[in-house]
Amino acid sequence: MDLRSALYVPNVSILGKGTHNVVYVATENDSVYAFDADGAHTTPLWRRDFTNATKGITSVPCGDTPSCLVVGPVVGITGTPVIDGASNTLYVVVFTKENGSYFQRLHALDIATGREKFGGPVVIRASVHGTGAGSVGGTITFDPLIQNQHPALLLSNGVVYISWASFGDFDNYHGWVLGYDAATLANVAVFNDTPNGSQGGIWQGGGGLSAAPGGNIFLQTGSGTFDANTTGGVDYGDSFLKLSPTGGLSVLDYFTPDNEAMLQSLDLDLGSGSGLIPPKQSGSFPNEIISAGKQGIIYVVNRDNMGKFDPTRNNVIQTVPGSAKGYYGSPAYFHNAVYYSGRADFLDRYSLTNGLLSTLPVSESPTKLGSGSTPSISANGSANGIVWAIDRGTLTSAVLHAYEASDVSKELYNSNQNATRDNLGPGTKLSVPTVVNGKVYVGIKNALVVYDVL
Repeated sequence: MDLRSALYVPNVSILGKGTHNVVYVATENDSVYAFDADGAHTTPLWRRDFTNATKGITSVPCGDTPSCLVVGPVVGITGTPVIDGASNTLYVVVFTKENGSYFQRLHALDIATGREKFGGPVVIRASVHGTGAGSVGGTITFDPLIQNQHPALLLSNGVVYISWASFGDFDNYHGWVLGYDAATLANVAVFNDTPNGSQGGIWQGGGGLSAAPGGNIFLQTGSGTFDANTTGGVDYGDSFLKLSPTGGLSVLDYFTPDNEAMLQSLDLDLGSGSGLIPPKQSGSFPNEIISAGKQGIIYVVNRDNMGKFDPTRNNVIQTVPGSAKGYYGSPAYFHNAVYYSGRADFLDRYSLTNGLLSTLPVSESPTKLGSGSTPSISANGSANGIVWAIDRGTLTSAVLHAYEASDVSKELYNSNQNATRDNLGPGTKLSVPTVVNGKVYVGIKNALVVYDVL
């Protein structure tokens, strides 16, 4: 029943139940729940189930997919939903098995009732011209059984963007991005990053695509065909991409590491985490994006001129040797610092000055986090910053950690300090702490756990 990261909305008027601060969670069992965020009610304010066994509609057994390595034992809702606060709508992609056929659908739910909006849901369908893996007659068609909707959804300028990778590295899959009008659910954008090749999955450690001021979309791809440096090449494995949303989605610029061939051959996905867009920087390069992959090198890339591909050097602002075992999550930013947690490594704090990272961490956590983590930050403005991180461990007993943001060598709390009271329970992939009003919400294997100030 793995739960995704929680989403929070204050002061929601629930029909017949008054006004509540609400926390929303989705599960691999194809359910969405709305809970009172302050614990006033232990039962859901509303719940939507998208399965109906009597009609042959179920979540998808992971054994039906090419691999159970990514999600299991069932697959339903994997990518974290997104909420439009202006229209009070929650958008979520649901994967179902229906009498032997497989469907992915985009649902738009009223956050007060859970009811469908805008004539939804819509079945996700797409095709592009290409001669790559799985093509038939020069066309590649989106396959809902092969494509894993792994990253969080992005809402940008009235469009919901959804991206896909796979269930393990089994062909025939590609990295897809589709855009849907948030008000009508009409499909308005289709992009495939390896139309004449294969793979190039958009994993991003569960993190969503990045939207920059001005509306351009940034993403990182995994191992796959790369030929964009050749005449007519349109395949972008192991690359940073800058996409224009105008008229659909098209590549404006890109960066690919000089050792792309090695990354591809060793399955060292560049796109194992999502990109961080920091505030505008002083110095020569005000507009940046920061990301890192399985090789463990942190790249600081100029969003205005990304560097493309040069086999002799990385034409970027900076590269920093990071975690030896690589990154499977995304960084966080707070008050001129970037926080990164590598696999089986410490949580590190890097300073960011005039657009450059410190070449070594300025502080690191006192203990290593076994699986790495995507940290989140809570603060009172720019003061009293706390870095929160989940150590998934062995998936049987996760630990929630809190560190002082100005010096992460100072641990403020962890859930094992009083395990009888605070034990987190079995962790899950893709879960990131959500911190609001002194409470911390964590999705685990079988529950939403809430921590509050004693």
